[in-house]
Amino acid sequence: LIKLSVTLGNSKSTNKDNEEKLLPPLPPRLIVNLEATNSAKFSIYGVAEPNVEVELLKDDLSLGKEMVDEKGSFSFPEITLDKGVNTFTAVALKEKEGRSELSKAVTVVYDDLAPKLEMLNPVEDKLSVDYSDFNIIGKSDVGVSVMVNGKLAVVDDEGGFKLKIQLNSGKNNIEIVVRDPAGNETKKTIEITYDI
Repeated sequence: LIKLSVTLGNSKSTNKDNEEKLLPPLPPRLIVNLEATNSAKFSIYGVAEPNVEVELLKDDLSLGKEMVDEKGSFSFPEITLDKGVNTFTAVALKEKEGRSELSKAVTVVYDDLAPKLEMLNPVEDKLSVDYSDFNIIGKSDVGVSVMVNGKLAVVDDEGGFKLKIQLNSGKNNIEIVVRDPAGNETKKTIEITYDI
């Protein structure tokens, strides 16, 4: 009788071990192709386990759910962005397995303001000079790129820039284009006449 109860006890524990443990799905991965945009609408893509549901969160508020296709892809088209920094995360949901952990957060900055452009040299829009080497000097926002007639100017940590150009004799149209990471631009054209 003792042997029989020990045998029955062992068979019960092996049945529990054979039951399949349901693991929650893996966290989805959000893919954002840019860090900043000047558009209020934005699409977010990602990858996750096939045939799970993904819930997108912006600052911990749900923006909706989308099914992941057989290839493991999902998208949330036309998400409305708030001005400034928008932080997104996502979770994968499966009926029996439950929720995944939160995905790694991604941020997108919505900025529709054109960068400032302050010219320090020249200050005027039209001028005449008697020398061919000319320094274009100005100030803008931190983190912008500055092109002077198609040439990239170095921008310092405070938004200042300087580029030496060669003037041709006669009229020279100098175009300065300042672009921020969101794609906003400020342009200015200066006419410099070089009289030999």
